[in-house]
Amino acid sequence: MSYAQAVHETVRALRTIRGRWADVLLAIETPPADHWPPRQLAHTMREGDDEQLAVEDRAPLVLREHPAPLNLGALDTARAVEQLVFDLADTLAAAVQRTEQGDPRAWLSPNPSAPDSRRAAGSRAHGLHWACVWIEGRVHDEDTEPERELDGALTPPPYEVLPLHLLHEARRTARIAEARVLRALGLDQRETPLPEPCPWCEGELTLHSAPDGPPAVTCSGGRACSAPVPLDRMERARVWEWDDLPELIAALGVDIAAAA
Repeated sequence: MSYAQAVHETVRALRTIRGRWADVLLAIETPPADHWPPRQLAHTMREGDDEQLAVEDRAPLVLREHPAPLNLGALDTARAVEQLVFDLADTLAAAVQRTEQGDPRAWLSPNPSAPDSRRAAGSRAHGLHWACVWIEGRVHDEDTEPERELDGALTPPPYEVLPLHLLHEARRTARIAEARVLRALGLDQRETPLPEPCPWCEGELTLHSAPDGPPAVTCSGGRACSAPVPLDRMERARVWEWDDLPELIAALGVDIAAAA
């Protein structure tokens, strides 16, 4: 694998984690549910989703204590992903960080002897978003050139270039964490047979999900199915893409509001 590809895959994984973190927090407060209809579609079809807004308003989207979480699987995922990302940041900081005291760019490891809980947590107190952004900066070798002070003097850079073995460790860890997030949200690569038959031909319906695109549904009826959606490239199945799913959900009589 090339250096550029390793950087690209690491950054993509970190951004996926950040982009889906609000969904993970929301899932903790939501009872486990089947992956049909797709939860992300259900949210887009509801107006004024106050619960979603409440989660996204959390800054900086930190994992909170939940006395009675409704989804233990999502809570376990959130804790595991935070641990993976925070430990990775600790490892990279120990290897390449050369910041001066008080530099706001610094990643601070936990300090149990600190006088208050926030300082004891170090940079973990800023949440997973900040950790992902900080790691991305190290992967991109940001702030690794000497810096010029106001008087013109050059000072050593706050970070050293990330060694290749640590780049690969960052890639490995970020991809593991990304996979756990996507799996918890039902957005990993999977095919799930739906319990209801096709309303147009009684064929078998299958939900297809993938991490790099919206879900879709296929009907095994193919050309014999009269559903108003196109055939796939092999002309073996009718396909409801993202924009067509609301019509299928309505035809199946699913209560989309209850599913959200």
